[in-house]
Amino acid sequence: MAVRIQTEDFDAGAEMAALRRGNPKIGAVASFIGVCRDVNDGDIVTKMTLEHYPGMTEKALEKIVAEAKARWDVMEVLVVHRVGELKPADQIVLVAVAGAHRGEAFAACEFIMDYLKTRAPFWKKEETPQGARWVEARSSDDDAAERWNSPKADVA
Repeated sequence: MAVRIQTEDFDAGAEMAALRRGNPKIGAVASFIGVCRDVNDGDIVTKMTLEHYPGMTEKALEKIVAEAKARWDVMEVLVVHRVGELKPADQIVLVAVAGAHRGEAFAACEFIMDYLKTRAPFWKKEETPQGARWVEARSSDDDAAERWNSPKADVA
């Protein structure tokens, strides 16, 4: 398991190759890359700043990853999350999960991303032509995370 918070960009292909490390037991790698958009809530976004509390954020992400590994039979998990100033089209987050089978890897990857959106201590500020604004939590993200509390949620 690896969790990294960083300001610099990442190379998703290189990160996933390192995650696999030629392990012949890995039959699937599921991944998600979040990208900064140029529009949010109908307004143009010129840049976004992501803030966090060092130490606390990593612990929260490690807890999310540990929960995913306890629910699904996966071998390796990587979460790389950027902070600082980002522009539209910049990569924000990479979640990659390696396992023997795709179903387990997909489910764990989606779970981690849903929980990152709702339980990870990040704060987003967007710059728009109308000025700066903090991004509020979305009920749709809460709904996506809540579905993992269903008894059928762990079925891959």
